Amino acid sequence: MSVSQTGSEAPAQQRGGPMASETKAPYAAIQAYWNEHIHDLAIATHEIGTLEFFEELDEYRFDKLRYLPKLVDFSAYRGQRLLELGCGVGIDLVHFARGGAQVLGVDLAQRSIELGQENFRLRNLEGAFAVMNGEALDLPDEGFDVVYAHGVVQYTANPARMIEEIHRVLKPGGTAIIMVYNRRSWLRLMSVVMRVSLEHENAPFLRTFSSREFRSLLKPFRSVRMIPERFPVATRLHKGLKAVLYNKLFVGAFNVLPRPLVRWSGWHLMAFAEK
Repeated sequence: MSVSQTGSEAPAQQRGGPMASETKAPYAAIQAYWNEHIHDLAIATHEIGTLEFFEELDEYRFDKLRYLPKLVDFSAYRGQRLLELGCGVGIDLVHFARGGAQVLGVDLAQRSIELGQENFRLRNLEGAFAVMNGEALDLPDEGFDVVYAHGVVQYTANPARMIEEIHRVLKPGGTAIIMVYNRRSWLRLMSVVMRVSLEHENAPFLRTFSSREFRSLLKPFRSVRMIPERFPVATRLHKGLKAVLYNKLFVGAFNVLPRPLVRWSGWHLMAFAEK
């Protein structure tokens, strides 16, 4: 495996196994899509690749996902080896690195890896990056204390294979932190009622899961704690009358409801799985 802290990486060679004999077409399509679609790029006002650009994406992400730093203690992994699958431009990985984790970010999109490296360089942080397919990681068995995959499994061609790879590269007793989209969620219902597309709805693969399906996917793990999260906050992505009605009426009304009553409907199913 070749990883680097500076410069760009050629796509890593896939390890042996079923992937080697299968068509690469689905993964080429996934790679092409995410090379063209940086997550949350629509809200950016600064030039791509500048410190201001990365800070803007960070602020937006943690405003939208206010639950995330409450559930994931980014400073809890000091000295541990942490792998992020689908790291994108490294927004979350920055927080793990600041907390003292030894981080490796992998992504199928070359452009994301290059931007992730630049994000770390601008912040004077240490971290390694590589272009790699999360379903066929060119990494040794049991090499990581933590594997983080937030919003990645639902966009891959074979989710079960990605979960198997996450399990394989984790040390015994290690933790996987994985998020997928909840099929029985308030956001999916609102997208149908208000006829508003979900983010990356046109990606080559996009799946939603019931909590039972997600638990079944995670059956290789010794124990799983699952928490439905991500409830309505005011949108900055959409405009017009629908956005006004959503922001002024729906968000306030929904968040008045007792959280235990609507917990099942969280858009994100967050799983903390122990090997």
